[in-house]
Amino acid sequence: MGLMDEVGNLLQQYKGGQATSPTANVEGDFSQVAQAAPQAAVSSGLSDAFRSNQTPPFGQMVSQLFQNSNGSQKAGILNQLLGAAGPGALTGSVFGGLTSMLQGRTSVTPEQAHQVSPEVVQQLSEHAEKQDPSIIDKASEFYAQHPTLVQGLGAGALALIMSRMSQHE
Repeated sequence: MGLMDEVGNLLQQYKGGQATSPTANVEGDFSQVAQAAPQAAVSSGLSDAFRSNQTPPFGQMVSQLFQNSNGSQKAGILNQLLGAAGPGALTGSVFGGLTSMLQGRTSVTPEQAHQVSPEVVQQLSEHAEKQDPSIIDKASEFYAQHPTLVQGLGAGALALIMSRMSQHE
C-alpha cells in the first residue's frame, strides 16, 4: 500500500468526525497526513476549522498559533492581518503599541513581532476578519505551511480538520 493510500485510510477514520470526539491518535494522524497531503488540502481543512462553531473563534485560534510561532512566522501572520485590516486599523488605542512600532511602515519585522502580545493579535485578527473575511483563507494558507504549529490547536481542532479533509479527498 502506498503512502497516499495510507493517508486516505487515515482520513476515512475521521469522516463525519466532530471536534468534540477526537480519537486518541489524532495528533500523530494529523502529523502523518500533513506531511503527505497537498498543502491546499491542509489549508482547506484549517479554513473550515477556523470558521466552525465547534472550535474557538478565529481570533482566538490565530492568537494561540501566534504564541507558538517563531519570529518569522509571527511577522508573516501579522503582516497578513495588517493587510486585511486595512489602513485605518491601527488608529484605535488597542493597537497603539503596534502603530508606534510600525512608524509609518506597512510591515512588521520578526524582531518587532516578538514584542506584540497574543491579546493584540487576537483583537487584530477579529478586526481583520470583519474588514476582509478572506483573511481566514489567507491565514489558513499561511499556517498550512507550518503543520507542526497547527498541532498546537489541540485534539478537537485537529479532528475537525481531518474530518473536513476527508470530505474533500
